[in-house]
Amino acid sequence: MSTGELLSVEPQELEFPFELKKQISCSMQLTNKTNNHVAFKVKTTNPKKYCVRPNTGVVLPYASCDVIVTMQAQKEAPPDMQCKDKFLLQSAVATPGIAPKDITPELFSKDSGNQVEECKLKVNYVAPHQPPSPVREGSEEGSSPRASISDNVTVPRGFAESNEKLSETRSLISRLTEEKNSAVQQKNKLHQELEMLRRQGNKTSGGGVSLITVLFIGLLGIILGYYLK
Repeated sequence: MSTGELLSVEPQELEFPFELKKQISCSMQLTNKTNNHVAFKVKTTNPKKYCVRPNTGVVLPYASCDVIVTMQAQKEAPPDMQCKDKFLLQSAVATPGIAPKDITPELFSKDSGNQVEECKLKVNYVAPHQPPSPVREGSEEGSSPRASISDNVTVPRGFAESNEKLSETRSLISRLTEEKNSAVQQKNKLHQELEMLRRQGNKTSGGGVSLITVLFIGLLGIILGYYLK
C-alpha cells in the first residue's frame, strides 16, 4: 500500500494476468485519509493501450473509491514478459461539492498553491490463473469404493495375450478331437465292410478268396492307413 497524506493506494503495482488477444482488467482502491474532499486524476505513459474508469473523480472524507484499469487485447507478448508502462496518480484537496466534470489540470499544479500529491505505479504481467483440475466422479465423497477401484483397473497386455493363446489352443484341441472321432468311426465302418466282403467271398468261392476280393481288401487297407495317420 502506498500511503500519502491525502490518499492511500492499494496495490502499489498493477498486475495483469497476461493472455494474448484477450482484454484484461485489474483494480486499485483509493482511500481518503483526511476530512477534506480529495480530487484525483489517473495518467498513463501508454493511453492507447489502457482504459481507466474513472480516470478523474472525488473521494469523500474517509471514504474509498475503486478505479478499474483495463488493458486492451494484445496481439503479441513483450520480450521476457516485461512491461515498461507506468501510471501516475495525482491527488489534491478540492472544494466540497465539486463535481468530477469540474476538475481541471490546474487543480493538480503545485504552482497553484494547492496541496498536491503524486504516486507512481508500475505495471507487471503475471501468469494467468489456472482453474483447478476437475474431480473425477469416482473420487467424489460418498461414491462406492468398489466403483472407484474398478474404474482404475487395467488388464496387463501379457495377460490378455495369454488368454488369447489359451483360447486358440482349446479350439485346436477340440478340432483334433473331432477329427480323431471321425477317423475312428471310419475305421469301424471299414472293418464292418471288410468283414462282410470276407463272408461273401467265402460263400462264392467255397472257402477260397477271389483276386477281386484281395484287391479290394488291399485298397481298404490303404484307405484305413491314411485315416489312422
